[in-house]
Amino acid sequence: QVQLVESGGGLVQVGGSLRLSCAASGINFSLNIMAWYRQVPGKQRELVARIATDGTTTYADSVKDRFSMSRDNAKNTVYLQMNSLNTEDTAVYYCHCRRFRLTREYWGQGTQVTVPS
Repeated sequence: QVQLVESGGGLVQVGGSLRLSCAASGINFSLNIMAWYRQVPGKQRELVARIATDGTTTYADSVKDRFSMSRDNAKNTVYLQMNSLNTEDTAVYYCHCRRFRLTREYWGQGTQVTVPS
């Protein structure tokens, strides 16, 4: 059984920081491309950050220079360090994985991040 469990969400003031974690089980973690997505009501789910099997990262323009994604293959866990948070970062953040060279993919249940005005 494949499972992705997000944690670390919560309420943070404007300008604050937060670190999200996603623990994966039931997959060969090191062979999976991992990503963070986010979604707000009425808007399409958007890619926030992605990290390839070799550690290469990609970020959405809206979070570049503020967010940083990393992976710890020994712990089967990926992280999203979020700095300089603003109200537009408020969303449900989802963990995602896709097996390298395959179409097999899975989603976590999401964790709420709220940055009040």
